[in-house]
This record gives sequence, structure tokens and C-alpha cells, in this order.
Amino acid sequence: MATAAVPAASLPWWKEPTKDQWLAWVAAWLGWTLDAFDFTIFLLIMVPIAKEFNVPLVDVTFVFTVTLWMRLLGATASGWLADRVGRKTPLMISILWYSICNFIAGFSPSFWFLFVFRALLGIGMGAEWPAGAALAMESWPARSRGLMSGVLQGSWGLGFLLSSAIYGLFYDAIGWRGCLWIGILPALAVVYVRYFVKEPEVWVANREKQRQQNREFRMPLFEIFRPRALGNTLTACVWMGSGFVAYYTIFGLFPTHLQKDMGFGPGDVALPLALSNLMLFISNCVWGAVADKIGRRWAMIIPAAIGIVVTPFYLGFFGSSYLLLVVAFMVQGFFAGAVYGQNPSYLNERFPTEVRATAAGFCYHQGAIWGGLVGPLLAAWAATLPNGFVIPMLVVTVLSEIVFIIALLLGPETKGMVMISDITLTEAPQAGTAD
Repeated sequence: MATAAVPAASLPWWKEPTKDQWLAWVAAWLGWTLDAFDFTIFLLIMVPIAKEFNVPLVDVTFVFTVTLWMRLLGATASGWLADRVGRKTPLMISILWYSICNFIAGFSPSFWFLFVFRALLGIGMGAEWPAGAALAMESWPARSRGLMSGVLQGSWGLGFLLSSAIYGLFYDAIGWRGCLWIGILPALAVVYVRYFVKEPEVWVANREKQRQQNREFRMPLFEIFRPRALGNTLTACVWMGSGFVAYYTIFGLFPTHLQKDMGFGPGDVALPLALSNLMLFISNCVWGAVADKIGRRWAMIIPAAIGIVVTPFYLGFFGSSYLLLVVAFMVQGFFAGAVYGQNPSYLNERFPTEVRATAAGFCYHQGAIWGGLVGPLLAAWAATLPNGFVIPMLVVTVLSEIVFIIALLLGPETKGMVMISDITLTEAPQAGTAD
């Protein structure tokens, strides 16, 4: 006797996805979390690198600037490849790329050798996000996509937490080179992606329709700058640019501030970073669930506004105790750190299937260009002030969060968007249909 199918809405959200959808999401999660480890470990070792190679700290901060800039190149190439041949291949290439580059950088005989391989790492780092985010979001049901977007993006905090733990526990034994050598381990994730992950059905169907209808999008990057999509593209770029500036001001330079301005050692630096990034992960899960209720934009606007208020507390404006610093920065992880959780869902929902990976990859990683300016500019500014990074971090955090909020208010709401395989760009600029 046939059994009636159980409506998806009556199932617990975690039972709605199929096994293949879970496997695809886990693949993106692995790539992103390990990507975060390989990148953020460098933020913790900039001061000792400057000392070993006898170069100014500003020069070392420019390494992570160039790494961020190179992400745009990797993201654009990976997005194009993901839209043309599928999400899996560029994801595997990217993981291998950034893992190997980080490993080689650990053998650097000179500062310029380190500079080159960390710059090359940026290409692989940028390539991972569009392929991984498209794979995860296209494969996931709309009902809980905001939540799982938050868990996915928030796992950057887990990668940062892991790098903080490695630095705090093992730096004295392995040094900055050992911290980079550990970065080869993410390459093992490629085996999992190769053998267990399938392409999203919506991409497969869309690609087949392009072939059948002879309407292939061979240059998807140009499509998102045509008049029908330009407004959506520009507001997405401003949103991501301001978000990157805020992130690298708050979280990227904080360890340097603690080392250089406060004179803290590895353990005292690692503790607030570890706790803040743990809260960042938890908050992205929480606000991801909120996004499925109140919408993508407000689930980012509200914590961004609260993050502005929290900023002076960990920068010493209301006392200089270490306990206050740790607690305030942990709270900041819950609020300012939560605003990035909807990057995978909101960016991928804003663009149609035929250009999704390219568009999301470009808009996301052009933001890295602006984020990359934070290190050298704020380091140069801080060098002129008696209290170092305090005023530059406060001013740039507040201004970038305000721009972030305005850009989101100008963008569309996409909660409940169903990703479809239809070719929509030649007909309308919409990304899909609402539930």
C-alpha cells in the first residue's frame, strides 16, 4: 500500500534536507572553516614576523592586504568556473591551493618569499567561497536556509578559534613557521568532496536548459552589470565592502592592538579572540534562525547597530581592566560578529542560477579590496597617535557599520526565496520565486 508523503512543513527542519543536501553543506562548511584557519593564523603572527625579518609592522600588514586583494581574482575565476562546470571542481582546487600555499609560506627564507606565497594563498581563499556557498545554499531547503547560512558563515569563527588555540597553546614550541605548516591539513577535505558530494540539482537543471535553449552565459560577470541587475549588484557591493572594513577593523587588527599597544603575550592575546570567535559562531547560528523569521536584512541590521554601542568598551574608554576587555570583546563577537551570517544565503538569493556563483563571488570579494586597506592605513594612522590603534579602530568601526546598515536598507528582502532552474536574466532581474 502506498504511503502518503509527509509535507515538508510538518517535519522538523533538520529532517527536511536529504542525505545529499547534508553532504553538500558539510563540504562547504569544511572548506570555509579550514579556509578561516589558514587565513587568520597570519593575523596572530604579524608582530613576530616583523621582528624576524626586521621589517616594519606596516609592511607585514600589507601582506594580509594583498592576500585579501588577490581573493577577488580567485573568486571571479572560481565563480565563472562554478557557473560553467559545476560547484565541486573549483571547491576542490581552492582547498588544495590555499593549503599548499600556506604550507610553503612556512619555509620562507625572506620576507618577500612569504609575501608572494601569502598573496597566492589569497587566490585559493577567494576561490573557495563562491563555489562552497553556492553548493551549500543551492542544495539547502528555503525554510531553514537562513539558519544554515549562519552556521556556515559563522564557522569562520570556529576557524579563527582554532587558529587562536594553536597560537595560544603551541606558539612558544612551534613558532610562527609551525603555525603556517599546520595549514596543510585542510587539503585532506578534498577527498571528502571528491567522493561524497553531488552537484546541486538546480544548477544541473539550469545548465541543461542553457544548452537546450542555446542561451549559455559565457561571460556571467558582465551580466550583473547590465542595467536590469546593476542596482542589485551595486548595493550588494557596498554592503559587502563596508562589512569587510568593519570585520578587519574589529577582529583583524585587535590581536595587533593587544600585542603592540597593550604588550600582551600569546595567552592573553588568544583568550579574548577565542571567546569572541566562539560567540561569533553561536551568534551566527542564533541570528541565522532569526533571519528565517524576520528576514535577512534585519537579522544583520540589528546586531550591527548594537555592535556600534559595544565598541568603546573593549577599546578602554570605560576602563582598562583585562576582564572588561575580554567580556566586551566576547559580547562584540555576538553582535558585530553576527552580521556576516547571512552572506551565503542573502548573496546567493539575490542572483539567479545562471550567474549565481560569479555574482556572489565578485560582490563578496570586491569587499575584500576595501577590507584589505584596513591593515596598512590604520597601522600608519595608529603610529602617529599616543594610544595607537584605539581611535582609528573606534572611528572606522562606527563609520563602516553605518554604511553597512544603509546599504542593507537599500537592498531587496529575499527571505523565503526558492532557487529555481529557470533562466531569468533575459526576462527579469529576479532571483527566483517566493514561498
